[in-house]
Amino acid sequence: MKKIFSIIILAALTVLLLAGCGSKTSEEIVKIKVGASVTPHAEILTYANDLLKDKGYELEIVEFTEYVQPNLTLESGELDANYFQHLPYLEQFNEEHDTHLVSVAAIHYEPLGLYPGKTTTVAELKDGAQIAVPNDVTNEARALLLLEAQGLIKVREDAGLTATVNDIVENPKNLKIIEIEAAQLARSLQDVDMAVINGNYAIQAGLNAATDAVAKEEKDSLAATTFANILVVKEGDENREDIAALIDVLKSDEVKQFIEEQYQGAVVPTF
Repeated sequence: MKKIFSIIILAALTVLLLAGCGSKTSEEIVKIKVGASVTPHAEILTYANDLLKDKGYELEIVEFTEYVQPNLTLESGELDANYFQHLPYLEQFNEEHDTHLVSVAAIHYEPLGLYPGKTTTVAELKDGAQIAVPNDVTNEARALLLLEAQGLIKVREDAGLTATVNDIVENPKNLKIIEIEAAQLARSLQDVDMAVINGNYAIQAGLNAATDAVAKEEKDSLAATTFANILVVKEGDENREDIAALIDVLKSDEVKQFIEEQYQGAVVPTF
């Protein structure tokens, strides 16, 4: 009887020990809360998450459909990082909102594209044609530079990456440049002749700059290096171990291959 009792006690202790080990393993997985645009950023993070688990971390991905809240939420400490923007936008945002956010890695580049609406080719654009562009400063400048590259307008030389419609010095076709919130540009295509659309919103609308745009920013252009999409953290968090692990995964060969195969030129790795 004593022998049977001892076996029962031993079995119970073994179960408790195994349960304790399982609990410890669970506790070792550290959550990283990252804000991201739905496409492609959240999709890239979802793929990266499986790789990140091998390093002892797991992502909690919070999706955003616009460009303001991801930075405000990161500044407030509700997020550990965000992934949706390029450096010129971040710098402008910090200045305007007195936030303290920094870039820790450039991950990919999304070519801005000029997409056909009522008019199918650049050559067919008539006098007074309407072209919609993003209404935030950095992306508007980027859109105007793309139009300039097509010979449609000329922008004041020193305007650079802060150019607005007020900096257009030549407009031979008298194009009407309509400033629209970036998230609404794809929906505007039916109402305008053409629209310059940000990469993530184009992808969400089923458009690919490599195949659907009549013109796009080229890989060797100033935009390709200036407007790389970045992983951003709050100032002071740059050297956190969990952030370093996330950067390693996002810059891995596996993630690079995923981006290239998944987006077919609409999203281009920068590493």
